[in-house]
Amino acid sequence: MIEIKNISKTFHQKKQSFKALDDVSLNIEQGDIVGLIGFSGAGKSTLIRTVNLLERPDQGQIIINGTDFTKLSSKQLAKERKKIGMIFQHFNLLSSRTVFENVALPLELDQLKKDQIRVKVNELLKIVGLEDKANDYPKSLSGGQKQRVAIARALANDPYLLLCDEATSALDPATTKSILELLKDINHRLGITILLITHEMDVIKAICNHVSVIDKGKLVVKGTLKEIISNREHPIIKQFINSGNMTIPQEFTKTLQKEPQDGLFPLVEVELNEDISVEKLLSKIYDEYKIPYQLLKADVEYLGSANIGTLLLHLKGKYEENQKAIYYFNQNKIQNTLRGYA
Repeated sequence: MIEIKNISKTFHQKKQSFKALDDVSLNIEQGDIVGLIGFSGAGKSTLIRTVNLLERPDQGQIIINGTDFTKLSSKQLAKERKKIGMIFQHFNLLSSRTVFENVALPLELDQLKKDQIRVKVNELLKIVGLEDKANDYPKSLSGGQKQRVAIARALANDPYLLLCDEATSALDPATTKSILELLKDINHRLGITILLITHEMDVIKAICNHVSVIDKGKLVVKGTLKEIISNREHPIIKQFINSGNMTIPQEFTKTLQKEPQDGLFPLVEVELNEDISVEKLLSKIYDEYKIPYQLLKADVEYLGSANIGTLLLHLKGKYEENQKAIYYFNQNKIQNTLRGYA
């Protein structure tokens, strides 16, 4: 269990002060994967660096497995840090050392015997899929391979916690996916708790069980992945999830009107929530209310048994029938926006 309790941190630059963290509290269960998302300057990196006290908070406590890190001596803290791995956006590999030697570095600093180091490093390179790159140098590796080396190095001391500071931000989408799959496998296989920070909601969706949103140094909302994605009314979450209204197909924009007219039917953008499935909603419209419709667009994803996303519907019933559908949306707290008539 990791307890971040009432952490605050202010930076002082010349005559100005900047409060990077403001009374932040967060609990992380052992074996969980927790995402911390926020915009640039929100306080993400400062918070993750306070966990292992690379950044010492002005006030508050960092309690890990019952030990308050803020009360440890330098020697005690150095010992505890060995069990907390950390990976960064820019890999931080030593160009003069091979892949094997980069992964071996923490073990060499711990003065392990050469045979022990060889066995351990080979084991780690197998976990990250780089057995054949042991004697290569970083300059010959791709970005994804470099991050895999960094992950293997972070695992060298058998950590119980892995801190990921924008670990996929410098990678292309396909490589990002493979790194996230690797982290998920490590969490499942080794039981290592993972705390990652990112500004990308797709990263959060791909790997995290719980999510906290940070803005201007404060944790503004936290919960399960499903709860966070469902909370589209929160202005910060809305900025991460919504890229704006769905684009209307070009064939409809030509005749789109703001007011109802004879021969035109409403275009309605509907935001799903976890309480209703796509199938149930469409069945309600057609089977129960007998309203003809056309599904123009759908952006839907499934989180467990729940679906979240947006539909663009062209309701083609009579005025009174279409109003029944709108009333149903409103009564069931299904957010909907009339985009016009076509």
